[in-house]
Amino acid sequence: MAIRIGVVDYGVGNLRSVRRGLEHAGAEVEVTADRQSLADAAGIILPGVGAFAPARHKLSSSGLDGFLVEQARAGKPILGVCLGYQLLFDSSYEDGKTAGLGLLPGPVRRLLQTPDRKVPHMGWNRVRQLAPDILFRDIRDRAYFYFVHSYYPELKGGPEVLGTADYGRTLCVVARRGSVAGTQFHPEKSSQNGLRLYANFVAGCAAA
Repeated sequence: MAIRIGVVDYGVGNLRSVRRGLEHAGAEVEVTADRQSLADAAGIILPGVGAFAPARHKLSSSGLDGFLVEQARAGKPILGVCLGYQLLFDSSYEDGKTAGLGLLPGPVRRLLQTPDRKVPHMGWNRVRQLAPDILFRDIRDRAYFYFVHSYYPELKGGPEVLGTADYGRTLCVVARRGSVAGTQFHPEKSSQNGLRLYANFVAGCAAA
C-alpha cells in the first residue's frame, strides 16, 4: 500500500513539481489545505516560493500555522522545502521582522551580495552532510542539489544542523528537530539526489 503524503496548499508553492517528485518516490500524494486530510497523512510537506511575510500570513489566516505546530508536537513527520523550510524557524528579517512557526531555532536573514557573489543564490551547490539522517540515505556526501533563495536560516551549529553548503559563508541547508526537518534546496529540481531524498522522507514516514 502506498504511503500517503499531504502537501500543504496555502497558495504559495511549486505544488505540481513537488507532487511529481513524491509520486516518483512511490507516495500517494494529496495537495490540500484540509487539516483533517493532512492529519490523516503519514507525513506532511510544507512547500513554498516567494516572500516570507505573505506566506506566513496565509498560513495564519487559514489556521494552518497552529495546526502544523500541533502536528509537529504530536510527532508527525514534516518536511519544509525552500520557503517552507524558512517558515519553520523562529523569525525572518525579510521586509521587517516576521515571526515564523518556531519549530526550528534561529532567525532567517538576507544573503550578502558581493561583486563575485550574486543574490539570489541560484543553481547547483554541494551539500556537506554533518550528521547521519534518513534523509541522506544512499546519497553521497557533497552531492549536488539545486538552490534558488535570497535568505537563509542563521543556524550556525547545534544538533539541528544536518547539512551545510558554502555560498560566501557556511549555510545550514538541511536541519532537523525531532520529526520536523527541512531543506533550503528544492529536492524536486535536484534530479536523482532530490528524488532520493523525497523517497527517504516517504520511507521515514512509513517507519514513524
